[in-house]
Amino acid sequence: MSGNTIDTLIIMANQIGDFFESMKDRTKSLDEIAGHLRRSWDPRMRIALMDHVEHHGGEGLKDIVLEAVRTHKMI
Repeated sequence: MSGNTIDTLIIMANQIGDFFESMKDRTKSLDEIAGHLRRSWDPRMRIALMDHVEHHGGEGLKDIVLEAVRTHKMI
């Protein structure tokens, strides 16, 4: 995916993270973020996000989103 596309995915993922980060239970927040990405994102989008995490350390992602992607199987 192009750099512009990954930038859009990062923004979208961070918005999801913002929504679920307010939950008191961090483990539940991580589960909800990962679940939302699995249910709502096309597999190509998830693959692009995981590729960004693997090859660029998830640069630009909020810590909670990065943790959710790293700890949950996203495909």
